Amino acid sequence: MVLSESLRRSVKVMENAFKLLLSCPSGLSSSQVSVILDESYDRVPHPDADLENSISLIWDKRVQHNSSLFNGKKFRYGRYDGVGPNVCFHLGLTDYRTFVGTNLNPLWERFLVSSEDDCKQCQHTSSPLGNGAVVETVDNKIIVLQRSNNVGEFPGYLVFPGGHPEPDEVGITSHKCENGLQNSELSNSKVSQEMFDSIIREVVEEIGVPAATLSEPLFIGISRRVMNVRPVAFFFIKCNLQSTQVQELYSSAQDGYESTKLYTIGLSELESMASKMPGCHRGGFVLYKLMLEAGNDVK
Repeated sequence: MVLSESLRRSVKVMENAFKLLLSCPSGLSSSQVSVILDESYDRVPHPDADLENSISLIWDKRVQHNSSLFNGKKFRYGRYDGVGPNVCFHLGLTDYRTFVGTNLNPLWERFLVSSEDDCKQCQHTSSPLGNGAVVETVDNKIIVLQRSNNVGEFPGYLVFPGGHPEPDEVGITSHKCENGLQNSELSNSKVSQEMFDSIIREVVEEIGVPAATLSEPLFIGISRRVMNVRPVAFFFIKCNLQSTQVQELYSSAQDGYESTKLYTIGLSELESMASKMPGCHRGGFVLYKLMLEAGNDVK
């Protein structure tokens, strides 16, 4: 795909903040995205015992300062297969505690392996797969949140709505169940659907709009933050409300405590605000612009 000059400049300016692992500018529906959940994509412990022990130390220190932190299960990003009409995610399992102790560790770079292979490079990090949504209102405004100063990751920054697909939502707590191994085909199908269900859930909970006002999400790619190698799957969602209506609903959002302000802004204004976003979300903005350049139109 040939990029416009303005988009090339945007990518150049922000290239040290993120890496686009995958771009799907035409947008993929849930029927075009599949998942293979396998323990071979779980994190590999680091051979340095002191570095491994720092995971618990950092988590305990975080909990002392913020008792609301919860060590929930997360899907760990391994890699993807396929380009074009179908994409398959290869995922393992991890948890929030290990994410805090590896990716958010001040020594996070020591967890990395020198390799051109992304999967091998990050084999010792938790790297939970996050999600984010570029939500566009009926009057063509984009929804952006300013994060609270009390959240554990990038407090005060501007972000798109999002969070994580959750293993607990589909009844997955490990790679095994009471009767032995999980039914892989059934589990994979559930996780694949959770990828799309979770982003709708996050948007509803964070900005307060009813799910019925949102279009089916389209998967547009994966952006990974360069600092602490944080991967995020991004989606495009159309909201059939005016931006003023979204602002009114935001005051009663279930997870409104996670943010302090909601912005509804145009593309040019978002361009000027992108520098105040974490790297992975800057990458999400570029994925959205790639979708616009491809001429994708979601009704």
